Amino acid sequence: MSETPKRSTVYFDPQLHAALQLKAAHTNRSFSDIVNEVVCAALAEDQEDLAAFEERGSEPTMSHEALQDDLKAHGKV
Repeated sequence: MSETPKRSTVYFDPQLHAALQLKAAHTNRSFSDIVNEVVCAALAEDQEDLAAFEERGSEPTMSHEALQDDLKAHGKV
């Protein structure tokens, strides 16, 4: 990390908190390291989704009914 980590207060469901503590103990990692990894992964997934929407934004749209009709016409359902 190039910057000093920032401290935040986060409230976890008690069962989730216990699971994270167990995961930290079993993997010899800090609680913060695990939480940071999971948050980074979630944000990266969101970024991938947004990029896909942007990339496919110019594609023609199709209603749900039209899609069903097309799938039926081609023997997919």
